[in-house]
Amino acid sequence: MQAEIITIGDEILIGQILDSNSKWIAEELNKIGVSVYQITSIQDTKEHILKVLSEAQLNSDIVILTGGLGPTKDDITKLTLAEYFNDKLVLKEDIAEQIKEMFAKVNYPFTSVNRDQALVPSKCIPLKNNWGTAPGMWFHSNNKVVISLPGVPNEMKGLMRDAVLPKLIQTFKLPYILHKTIITYGMGESMVAERIEEWEDNLPAFIKLAYLPAYGKLRLRLTAKGAEKKILETSMRLEVEKLFKLIPDLIVGVEDLQTIEVAIGKLLKDKKQTLSVAESCTGGAISKMLTTIPGASSYFLGAVVAYQAAVKISELNVDKALIERFSVVSSEVAEAMAIGTQQKFKSDYAIATTGNAGPTADLTDKTVGTVFIAIATPTTVFSKEYFFGKPREKVIERASNKALELLRKEILKN
Repeated sequence: MQAEIITIGDEILIGQILDSNSKWIAEELNKIGVSVYQITSIQDTKEHILKVLSEAQLNSDIVILTGGLGPTKDDITKLTLAEYFNDKLVLKEDIAEQIKEMFAKVNYPFTSVNRDQALVPSKCIPLKNNWGTAPGMWFHSNNKVVISLPGVPNEMKGLMRDAVLPKLIQTFKLPYILHKTIITYGMGESMVAERIEEWEDNLPAFIKLAYLPAYGKLRLRLTAKGAEKKILETSMRLEVEKLFKLIPDLIVGVEDLQTIEVAIGKLLKDKKQTLSVAESCTGGAISKMLTTIPGASSYFLGAVVAYQAAVKISELNVDKALIERFSVVSSEVAEAMAIGTQQKFKSDYAIATTGNAGPTADLTDKTVGTVFIAIATPTTVFSKEYFFGKPREKVIERASNKALELLRKEILKN
């Protein structure tokens, strides 16, 4: 069973808003066994909607449109759908009454423009919108479905949860789809692929592997699809167990919720140990990663973003002579920063970063992309030099991920 998602609106195409609707819809469809064939964003014009809708119905069993259902003249999706299905708009009195009651609750005048929201093509099944004024629309012909939803995220999600997803499950015989994503750090895509090649070649035909690389980490997503849920679950569990035995040194956790920052937090909590951070070139990125985890305050004590040399000296007690001799981008300064923050916060572990994120090297002789990462443990301190290339965003993200990777390894050692 395949679906296509079509988002309508110039605001998406000019970059004014991010299309988060498609991502959410795709995730929810996948949970019920519907594969997304294509996602398309188009202009709010009749010609464009008709063309893309016609193409989508050739490729997919289910087409979901979002956007273009507002009360103003630039919202033309409803009229275009009526034309596409050779239909006319009719007034649904129950919907009009619902909108009128909604306006009355907030003492808002009910106008003819608002009443027109209750106009829908006669061939559609209206979907009650409890979060706004535009009803959803469900068209079913020739064993295919076209669904039109408002573009406002909370309205779209409400209609999807309460009306669309249950109706799809009732209408179609859907397969089971299971996903398992394994999070790895410390090795590039090609090298990981080489290590797990034999395992990958022997995966059951109904399980597919996808490599999802990012700066400093790699996700391995397993997808199983079939009619028997129990067979899929058993096979998935066995294959994941095999993978854990093949690359135990690289795996941080399973699924996106078990990120490296979650894994570090669990380790620190289990050991009743604490962490502090001193950041220069990463500018607070590591601290942000750590503090997005609920309960991080039980092990993460605090951080200093020591961007200028003067702050490294005043807040972290880095010796001025050390900076003058080795420059701020050096292993010596990185280690001094780590010790400084460890002592300042009285933490068991500390991370420090210093480097040239670019686009210029400022007053150092180090190449743009050079970063020193230091880790202070309860017994020692060490640092490593890395070259993360360009651009600036890449350097910051890779340095942050690498710092957490180094920290995790040290916690596991101790």
